[in-house]
Amino acid sequence: MNVRWALVALFAAASVCAPWRGFAQAVDPPAPVAPAVINRDAAGRATIRAVRIATPLKMDGKLDEDVYRTTEAISNFIQVEPQVGAVETEKTEMWVFFDKDNLYVAFRCWDSHPEREVANEMRRDSNQLVQNEHVSFILDTFHDKRNMYAFNVGILGGRMDGQMSNETQFNMDFNPIWTAVTSRFEHGWIGEAAVPFKSLRYKPGAPQVWGFNARRTVRWKNESSHIVPLPARGLSALAITSLAPNLVGLEVPDSSRLLEVKPYGITGLSTDLTANPPTRNDGTADAGVDVKVGLTQNLTADVTYNTDFAQVEADEQQVNLTRFSLFFPEKREFFLENSGVFAFGGTASGAGDTPLLFYSRRIGLAGSREVSLIGGGRLTGRVGRFELGAVSIRSDDEAISRSPATTFSVVRVKRDLFRQSSLGALVTHRTAGTGGAPLTSYGLDGVFKFYKNLYANLYWADTPRPDGANRTSSYRAQMDYPADRWGLQAEHLLVGQRFSPEMGFVRRPDMRKSYLYGRFSPRTKKHPWIRRYVTEGSYSRIANHTGRVESTAGLAGFAIELHNSDRISASTTASGEYLPQPFRIGPGVTLPVGQYDFVSAKAGYSFGSQRKLSGAMSLERGQFYNGHRTVLTLGGGRVELSPRLSLQPTASINDVHLVQGDFRTNLLGTRATYTMTPLMFVSALVQYNSSTNSFSTNARLRWEYHAGSELFVVYNEQRDTSGVGAPDLVGRSLVFKVNRLFRF
Repeated sequence: MNVRWALVALFAAASVCAPWRGFAQAVDPPAPVAPAVINRDAAGRATIRAVRIATPLKMDGKLDEDVYRTTEAISNFIQVEPQVGAVETEKTEMWVFFDKDNLYVAFRCWDSHPEREVANEMRRDSNQLVQNEHVSFILDTFHDKRNMYAFNVGILGGRMDGQMSNETQFNMDFNPIWTAVTSRFEHGWIGEAAVPFKSLRYKPGAPQVWGFNARRTVRWKNESSHIVPLPARGLSALAITSLAPNLVGLEVPDSSRLLEVKPYGITGLSTDLTANPPTRNDGTADAGVDVKVGLTQNLTADVTYNTDFAQVEADEQQVNLTRFSLFFPEKREFFLENSGVFAFGGTASGAGDTPLLFYSRRIGLAGSREVSLIGGGRLTGRVGRFELGAVSIRSDDEAISRSPATTFSVVRVKRDLFRQSSLGALVTHRTAGTGGAPLTSYGLDGVFKFYKNLYANLYWADTPRPDGANRTSSYRAQMDYPADRWGLQAEHLLVGQRFSPEMGFVRRPDMRKSYLYGRFSPRTKKHPWIRRYVTEGSYSRIANHTGRVESTAGLAGFAIELHNSDRISASTTASGEYLPQPFRIGPGVTLPVGQYDFVSAKAGYSFGSQRKLSGAMSLERGQFYNGHRTVLTLGGGRVELSPRLSLQPTASINDVHLVQGDFRTNLLGTRATYTMTPLMFVSALVQYNSSTNSFSTNARLRWEYHAGSELFVVYNEQRDTSGVGAPDLVGRSLVFKVNRLFRF
């Protein structure tokens, strides 16, 4: 209880001290006077005027309408990389128009060496797109200088979009309806984008002032430039919404009239030889519907009935040589859209030690088995300075995993404070917990920004048990200074012995962690091939509730970042692990209780993602518990066979020699992707994992045949490699799914 009130006091103190004391907010330049479309002040800050057009633009990537000749272009972008504050070396021209239905952003990118342009990705939402020549723009539609929509257009017409919360939490799985078309000309490339107002949420009233900024990336020379000067943060500099220019002159329609209906139909065949009795080529057919309704100007409701996720791609497998749970990210679109609303405690990922109070994969999954979702609803949006989110989903029972029918509910409220701080609360409830009884979890969190680059993330959460057990709470206090030249982070995290959110994820229970991290990363001024040096170090200490230290880790590392985006790195780690009980670490190998101290070294080289052959390779070797280990890893690999066809190989090989025995794990995989058009691609993920004796295949065809409407063909197969000879079939399925979006 003392900890609870101490954190409440800390929340209150932070909310009082968090304002930008000593920093007067900059005054934006006045609106440009027509025909001017941009007005810059001496410091480079700008105000932009959107131009109304009477006739919708023809989306053909040609820029041949009269409006392009009669309207001044926005130009003279300012570099963030490689020379902060310098004028762009390749000219960019941009226009912002609107009519009664759409906002248009068009651009012409001049290039002194168009033959060097990087153009190898057109698939929607591919991370590789930002490793091509591309243009990005953001829209702060509530003009709160902290949240925004992001849109990226690649040179081949590929699109990527997302939402950013508080300049730090990016949700790439937001997929609004919008259009982008590109073309190439003798001296560069051209793009036109149209974003329907129906795809956005904004304040009431027709006249609007939004935040708007744009970035042009010349990938072949790794140069990025923006409309206004921004501090050095690489591609993420665009996320600094508080420095985005004002966009004035907009007149928008009422967004509360939104109504979308998206029915789907699905059919397929499946084989499951693990079922009792086994099934072979069982035929299925089903249908369902999703509905989106604008309740008010700022609140949107989503309703789903008989939800199906057959189109979801398979998880990428992982090798686990620790005592703790692996984290797999959510991939289902219904839960991903607006998922940033439900991020709690300053983190949206469970990949580290910080637990998640809400982890949507607990809905509709029981272990590795799917559980049918009967239906549910979601409410998201804003009311004044409050951000709201609520979800309620009903799952059916599932016989094999013995999961009863359950209702999952979560409510999130967050209140903006000052310029970029917030306080929030989150409550989750499921009607049938692990032990069968209904269980509720709740917590408070706060994100506070002090001055320019100092952040504090705080939370306190509790998961009370029906038996009244103690040690059911968790809290975290973290300070982060993520500046470009210097970085510093300090954290204290507690996870109680019985802390168990029934709709969350806990990687490591019963822990009290202290963590300190420092970085010094100066940039070079005129070095011909080195852009930045990075020296970093960290130390963590984890003890259980009795005070017994179970884990320590000290790391020292050095890296060199090159102008061509390659990276050379080396590090050494000194680890300490206490095993409170025997630990089965590998096949036939169990480590006894005791203290283990070991040191290892790691070296790596990352080839820039824009290369035809790219990826991060590393070799780690050293002591490991009471023996030694060698680890060879290939991550983020990509082999460009053509602008449409690529392979993405991955590999993780562990060669372990311990007193209790030797073993080796091999995790090998590759994803092959062939993109026919920006709206159609086929991909296949093939994986082999020696730890689980599994060989799996996931192949998908996705075709967006109409805006927001898709056809999926999905083939899955799992095989067991533990026997002699060819791998034995465990299960497979072939699924056809089609949906159709109707907008009213």
